[in-house]
Amino acid sequence: MLRSSSSRVARSLLVILIVTFAVTAMLSLAPGSVAGVILGENATPDQVAALNEKLGLDQPILVQYWNWMLNALQGDLGNSAITGQSVTAAIIERIPVTLELAILAVSIALMIAIPLAIISATRPGSRTDRVINAFSSMFLSIPAFVAGPVLIYLFAVQFNLFPVNGWSRIEEDGLLLNLRSAFLPALAIALPEVASFHRLLRTDLITTLREDYIAAARAKGMTGSFVLLRHAFRPSSFSLVTLFGINLGRAIGGAVIVESLFSLPGLGQLVVTSISARDITMATGVVVFTAVVYVVINMLIDFSYGFLDPRVRKGSTS
Repeated sequence: MLRSSSSRVARSLLVILIVTFAVTAMLSLAPGSVAGVILGENATPDQVAALNEKLGLDQPILVQYWNWMLNALQGDLGNSAITGQSVTAAIIERIPVTLELAILAVSIALMIAIPLAIISATRPGSRTDRVINAFSSMFLSIPAFVAGPVLIYLFAVQFNLFPVNGWSRIEEDGLLLNLRSAFLPALAIALPEVASFHRLLRTDLITTLREDYIAAARAKGMTGSFVLLRHAFRPSSFSLVTLFGINLGRAIGGAVIVESLFSLPGLGQLVVTSISARDITMATGVVVFTAVVYVVINMLIDFSYGFLDPRVRKGSTS
């Protein structure tokens, strides 16, 4: 068990190293420089070169990355070359928006997908199952950048149920206004996830309901709903939990388009503005944080398998 955990941690650290270096390298290849952004269009080449030297941007990319990594290992992600703000402070300021958006999106997807999957699994091949599968396919084919404008037009412009954009903070405007501002962007992220949750759980439930122990439970006179929820749902949710972790991490890292579309002050919008301004330090810091969150979530999901399926717990101790 300890060896397996160490292997997971080592792989996770390798992923973080690759991701952070790739981001630093790609940003360094982009045209222009942060010195040019700071000094403006009228800056002379000598002024730009002097500022690059002061910021350490004249050094080879490997040297820049090594210096950044040494500071990051000490908990210092650096400061923005544009605003001077600490990267850590910027992340702490914006992570509540992105985290709430991701959790709300995945929760909405699960609340829609689980009942649909249960209905489909108990009536496989029926007209109801085919209709639900059709809607599931439709949700899967609608990306967030398409769903977002449609949701804005229907629920914000036409029916005026939700704000078009902006963010209401709980501590300032209360929970109700906060949820009103978060619901549409969360729903835009959730719709494609509904299909993946529904299809996976439906398939696993159908397979589980054909097991011998399910037939034995029914033969003992247990009701169908009790057998489904008590004996079939938990082992069938094994793959669902894995997908939940993946989708939650993806929602945190993939809210860039939605946050920009709805003008939300989250990490996604911070990454977009940092890349546009060639703020390598800020962009790399946010990417590192997102990668670490993604890796930690998936590690926790791996460790949760033993609680869901006793076979995994027995296998890890043998």
